Formats: sequence, structure tokens, C-alpha cells
Amino acid sequence: MTLVRLASLIGVALLVMVLNVAMSILYMVVYSHLINPGHPKEYYEEHVKIAAPYCSIVAGIPLMFLAGLWVAGWMGGSGVQLGAKAALVVWLAYAIIDLGIVLAAGGMTAKIAVLVAVSLLTKLAAAYAGALVAVHNAAPAAATGPG
Repeated sequence: MTLVRLASLIGVALLVMVLNVAMSILYMVVYSHLINPGHPKEYYEEHVKIAAPYCSIVAGIPLMFLAGLWVAGWMGGSGVQLGAKAALVVWLAYAIIDLGIVLAAGGMTAKIAVLVAVSLLTKLAAAYAGALVAVHNAAPAAATGPG
């Protein structure tokens, strides 16, 4: 794996993280304007502390699946190992960054640790599943060749 490929995979992990945070923000906008409006800012700031880990799990599964699908597709018909390896590099970069942020924020309780574990394990499964789908879809195309 080249340095450029590795940097690209880390970039995909960062993109997934940014999109995941954007989904939490979107949830809070919908929650504060449509679902439960009329509270002071502090109320919503406390709510997002509770809701954000769940948003990360719910939104992170399809995001990481799409990331695994995308990066495994970069490998073409090169096989399950390379496609899965690319998806796992994305997940590993995401996990390292996410754990770094969680630990830097402090306040790691048992509940937060369980939520982080569930979040990372579901993202791992989703990235791997996306890679398997990409490899499966690329295999018939590689076998028949162009045209």
C-alpha cells in the first residue's frame, strides 16, 4: 500500500467523521425546531450530550458501509483481501481518531465506554460488509472483461 493510498484512506475516515458529526447537528436542528422547540439553549446543549453517541451509531452504520463499499471498489477485482484491507484501514483510522477525541474530552464512564464500543464495532461490521459487497460486485465484471 502506497503512502498516497494510505493518506486517501485516512481522508475517507475523516470524511466519514465529518459527515457523522453533520448528522448529529442535523438531528439537533430538527429536534430543537420541530420535535421539542421552545427550550433554552442549555437544554439542547445537555440533550446533544446524550443524543450524540446514539446519532453516531445510527448514522455511522450506513456511512461506514458506503465508505467500505467505496474504498474496496478502488481495488477493482483484486479480491476480498485487498478490498477488506482498504475498508479496515478506513475503520482503524476512524477508530483511532474517535477514541482520541473521546479520551481528550474526558469523563469516560462505563456507559460512554459501552456506547463507544458499540459504535466502533457496528462501524467495523458495516465497513467490512461494504467491502464484501464491492468485491462481490466487481468479481463478475472482472470475469467477463470489458465490453
